Amino acid sequence: MGGGTVAGGSEKEADGAAARQARWLLVVALTVQFLVSLDMSVVNVALPDIGGDFGFGRDGLLWVVNAYALAFGGLLLLGGRLADLAGPRRVLRAGLALFGLASLAGGLAWSPGSLVAARAVQGVGAAALAPVAFALITLAFPAGPARSRALGLWGMAGAAGGAVGVLAGGVLTDAAGWRAVMLVNVPIVAFALAAAARTGPVGGRRRTGARLDLAGALLATAGTTLLVLGLVRASDDGWSSAVTLSTLGAAVLLLAAFTAVELRTESPLLRPGLLRGRPVLTANLFCLLLASAQFGAFYFVSLHLQLVLGYGPTATGFAFLPFCVGVVAGALLATRAVAVLGIRRLMAVGGALAALGMGWFAATATADGSFLTAILGPSLLCSLGIGLCFVPLGTAATTDVVPGETGMASGLLNSSRQVGGSLGLAVLVTVAAQVTGDATGRTALASGYAAAFWVAAGLLAVAALAAYVLLPGEGRGFGGPVAGEAVAAEHGGDATDR
Repeated sequence: MGGGTVAGGSEKEADGAAARQARWLLVVALTVQFLVSLDMSVVNVALPDIGGDFGFGRDGLLWVVNAYALAFGGLLLLGGRLADLAGPRRVLRAGLALFGLASLAGGLAWSPGSLVAARAVQGVGAAALAPVAFALITLAFPAGPARSRALGLWGMAGAAGGAVGVLAGGVLTDAAGWRAVMLVNVPIVAFALAAAARTGPVGGRRRTGARLDLAGALLATAGTTLLVLGLVRASDDGWSSAVTLSTLGAAVLLLAAFTAVELRTESPLLRPGLLRGRPVLTANLFCLLLASAQFGAFYFVSLHLQLVLGYGPTATGFAFLPFCVGVVAGALLATRAVAVLGIRRLMAVGGALAALGMGWFAATATADGSFLTAILGPSLLCSLGIGLCFVPLGTAATTDVVPGETGMASGLLNSSRQVGGSLGLAVLVTVAAQVTGDATGRTALASGYAAAFWVAAGLLAVAALAAYVLLPGEGRGFGGPVAGEAVAAEHGGDATDR
């Protein structure tokens, strides 16, 4: 009797410790996701003040944004694979330390070059952090309601970071100057490091004796960086310029070489078989299309508010808050709806609602539009649809993915998101410029922005259709533990904790 009581007490203590471990891991993952999303948007509103202080030219000022985007987009696959090989906690701590030091250096920057360099190093840190945030959730929570709730919170953290970034960028710039938008990251990093210290080992898996694929890492980094750079240049120089064509051509060649290397190496940076599963492939296609529409639309909503409707930086930030509310509501609803509708239907419904909201933006983007009908209504509908997508998207992206490849899958998903955002911005900027032409009046600008919104709505509609057509029905293609164990057995490996 006494032995049974002791054993029962030990089991309860172990269960309680595991629950606390999962909670702290979730806190860390959400903080990291919030931080990375915040930094992608907080600097944009401060760019005019940065340019005034340092005397940046127009092209030079763009590198405050582009340096971060290039480092972030180019290193995501490497960051995800390092999390698998070195352990997520090690990569997490290193990424946080690097990101925090770069943010401090950016806040204390003394020249244009030092600021751009700090932003590039921030991008390197973010490339390590973004895949880890997603991987921690898949490692800490088993498939089912617990993971659905965690993925919903993960989506909310990203949306909140983006919306708070726009708002904080305006408020901090007006109140304390542009340096504050860099320094605001430092206390967040300190909190994340303190929370990470409360976590124990993470039960990831890696292949026994696996080594980093250096050739693949170099080719993937160079190819993805050039791809993002080419898309960035396309929005500035045009798609037919020699710089754009040569950069994109070089990116295609490097990524083709990367594919050839991955097919032959024993420990690939990106295992080609990962994309043979329809859920993983569809999730990455959906994410690319979603980001293409969302990132570009954010850019044009901000321009429409300031250049057409006459909002200031702080008012523009507050105008984005309804979008954050809608994403939170959608993510909360998705944690319950996924059990009723299933992954395929929920992704399709979310994409369709987001497309309708974007179409609403397009239909009301006029010089005399009101906040209620031109901003609030479409923001809530579009964001509700996007919020509904996070839970099924995260589930599909990790279906049949063994724990030792969660970082790989997360790096791939984040790469799809980053490349999609750059592609969408380049395409939508081109569309808006062709409609607007040389005109600078509010009516002409609104017409250009409306055209960009219509294209974004089309991209979201294609994403919804792809999800419905390509994803298998529940129980017919979404693998469970058996499928995952089969992949694990094929590639070998045992549990490690770092």
